[in-house]
Amino acid sequence: MVPGGREVGEHLVDDPRVALVSATGSVAMGRAVGPRVSARLGRCLLELGGNNAAVVAPSADLDLVVRGSVFAAAGTAGQRCTSLRRLIVHEDVADEVTDRLAGAYRQLRERIGDPFDDATLVGPLISERGHAAMQDALARAQADGGTVVAGGGRVGEDAAPAAYYVEPALVRMPAQTPVVEEETFAPILYVMTYRTFEEAVELHNGVPQGLSSALFTRDQAEAERFVSAAGSDCGIVNVNIGTSGAEIGGAFGGEKETGGGRESGSDSWKAYMRRATNTVNYGGELPLAQGVEFL
Repeated sequence: MVPGGREVGEHLVDDPRVALVSATGSVAMGRAVGPRVSARLGRCLLELGGNNAAVVAPSADLDLVVRGSVFAAAGTAGQRCTSLRRLIVHEDVADEVTDRLAGAYRQLRERIGDPFDDATLVGPLISERGHAAMQDALARAQADGGTVVAGGGRVGEDAAPAAYYVEPALVRMPAQTPVVEEETFAPILYVMTYRTFEEAVELHNGVPQGLSSALFTRDQAEAERFVSAAGSDCGIVNVNIGTSGAEIGGAFGGEKETGGGRESGSDSWKAYMRRATNTVNYGGELPLAQGVEFL
């Protein structure tokens, strides 16, 4: 974001005096900004889309799963780059997890409304376009064999016809279909099942985005593997908390179509600096390599 709105932002993208353009937004925005900055040999720090997932192992504490998943999926009406969008649950606990999540989602229905009201838990979608995208995604998911277990409808239309309040949607999916592989910026949580940990990691990594991820488990070996290079391919990897829990002191950003940049963290300042090598000769002589002498 830059002061002055879109016109100033467009100008800065092409201005050779701007050494680094830091941009947060959609993958489409990154694809538009990146080549323009690169064309003038400038640098980009991009934080783009996130299609974040959590894996729920059979050993997981299901109380943590419900708390972490609902907060990450429904918080900010699903309109955070780190919102939880996919839940990959072991088949032994999938039914129980889905039932408990559905119960929590039904409780949310009474707490949807004006974000200035202290009792509100879920505010509005950003626009009519956001609502349309959510409804389109739900229709595609159902066409792919998915079942809307809870939520998905619009609420408060009579009281606030210009606002788009929706019930966060919980959708049981038979597989990771194309609509699940896309980021829909709305409170939709797709639930899928797995049998082996290898299958869970494959499902988790099988999307173009790579921002935030989580694993709920009591198995230390699984946790160690998930946070390693053999596990999650995201820039943020959490264990036993949701995807939207980003440590303020940690490097924030992702891999793949998420852009690869990092904001925050102990080294983030380096992205905004120009690195230079300085050699200062404080002597009165300048010895040359190979003993070269000029007469």
